[in-house]
Amino acid sequence: MDMLEGKIAVITGGASGIGAATARRVAAEGAQTVVADLNLRGAEDVARFIREAGGDATALYADLGDIASVRAMVQTTVDSYGGLDILHNNAAATRLAARSDLPILNADPHVWDQTMRINLRGTMVATQAAIPHMIARGGGSIINTSSVSGLAGDLGNPAYGASKAAVISLTQSTATQYGKQGVRCNAITPGYVSTPAVDTAVRGAVREVMLRHSLTPRLGTPEDIAAAVVFLASDEAANITGQVLGIDGGLLAHQPYVADLRT
Repeated sequence: MDMLEGKIAVITGGASGIGAATARRVAAEGAQTVVADLNLRGAEDVARFIREAGGDATALYADLGDIASVRAMVQTTVDSYGGLDILHNNAAATRLAARSDLPILNADPHVWDQTMRINLRGTMVATQAAIPHMIARGGGSIINTSSVSGLAGDLGNPAYGASKAAVISLTQSTATQYGKQGVRCNAITPGYVSTPAVDTAVRGAVREVMLRHSLTPRLGTPEDIAAAVVFLASDEAANITGQVLGIDGGLLAHQPYVADLRT
């Protein structure tokens, strides 16, 4: 397993869930991996797991809402490892989405500002900081975690959904502007991803609805997302850029009545 041998990668939101699974998989594929998160202790646990498995990983504190912190994350990576090849912009303001992202009539503009600051501006600043270092090494791959929430409306979380839609637009702009210099940029749109935190936060009935609407026999896992990130980061995806890859079990691929007619 050496799809990313010799590569240097930064995974934001790497302390848990999708980020942790991706950091572990990227490192297993040979990349020197920086596990960046607001939760430094969790990031250190993931980095320790990688090292004990024979990989090379470092934990870094990173606050995606703080421009200086994001820039320091990239610069520390370059200073420590000598460059940067892969950036997975995965961190997001999930706690805001779960607790404070109210329907539009009740929406708090400050929550919108915070959501955009972390999910969108943080992704942009990390991308901005990474691109010169990628160009210096002949190119690189940026993978942005968007969401099915950025592709379809919901009864709640309008700020989160809008921010994730904007991440798709940012992805396309990045791919367009820097592709000729060897920098590829793609977005992934996970659907329901089963993690302890998500399964605890979501009512069982909602989980069952998501499973009925999935075209696959099960809901997604963090490892499903990690596998897609590794592919997009690797040379196997050398001619793929500006794309939006749905990793949602076919959630948005069918007419709504299908879930009720299928047995």
